[in-house]
Amino acid sequence: MANTGTKEITYEDLKALLGKSQSLFLVDVRTKEEVDKGNIPGSVHIPVDAIETALAMNPEEFKTKYGVNKPPLGAPELVFHCQMGKRGGMATSKAHELGYVNARNFTGGYKEWSEKEGK
Repeated sequence: MANTGTKEITYEDLKALLGKSQSLFLVDVRTKEEVDKGNIPGSVHIPVDAIETALAMNPEEFKTKYGVNKPPLGAPELVFHCQMGKRGGMATSKAHELGYVNARNFTGGYKEWSEKEGK
């Protein structure tokens, strides 16, 4: 596993988390149009330009808007991804600024995921 000091996570690490972690909170920060073409199972869609607002919401607002419980600040497995890594990195940095100390970016993004998953 990647240590929590890093802000990045690999495809292999993400695959392992998807298989065993009950606490994984995976956020897809791509546009709706991109998500409509395919997504990583279990991911929550929050566009990159809405990340700061979403993570600043109170838990009830977040649940109403996104249909899932808001991750706590100390969420052990908070992972962001986009298509190829850049927007995921921006979202990860924003989450760190807001106090999500364990937030990480899946740098390969949906592009790497779909290639390795044969989508």
